[in-house]
Amino acid sequence: MRVLGVDPGLTRCGVGVVEGVPGRPCRLIAYYVVYTDPADDLALRLLHLDQSLTKLVAEHQPESVAVERVFSQHNVRTVMGTAQASGIAVLAGARAGLPVQTYTPSEVKAAVTGSGQADKAQMTTMVTRLLRLDEPPKPADAADALALAICHVWRGGTRSKLAAAADRARRGGAR
Repeated sequence: MRVLGVDPGLTRCGVGVVEGVPGRPCRLIAYYVVYTDPADDLALRLLHLDQSLTKLVAEHQPESVAVERVFSQHNVRTVMGTAQASGIAVLAGARAGLPVQTYTPSEVKAAVTGSGQADKAQMTTMVTRLLRLDEPPKPADAADALALAICHVWRGGTRSKLAAAADRARRGGAR
């Protein structure tokens, strides 16, 4: 399964692409950070993010998209930008006809490190190890996006298979 993970942000949006199957090490395909200038008009920043994510989805042909679920933060302005970027990421996947799954930061941390309380350094270390990289992906937004993609391969792949089986059963027949 090839997954495009997105760590949404309006100024810096991490994107990571991995391939793998549940229970096995994943393989790095690529990672990026899409930047927008805070001085630019919001509409132009969102358009740039949309065009960049659409291009990366077309280039890498993932089977699904994993996006970090926006959670409440103290800084409303920051959470608004993150939520807007998250919506663009979900839209990019949906527009391509791909299943899109969201994960909380704690779910990703638990999947990748075994602890939902892991810090950024632990996450980056585990992503580097799990993908057998010579050096950590930088900046942290890229490492976070790769962690989302790994989380989806390991947890979402199973979740998607269970959902598909349940859907077939509801429609009157397992195949």
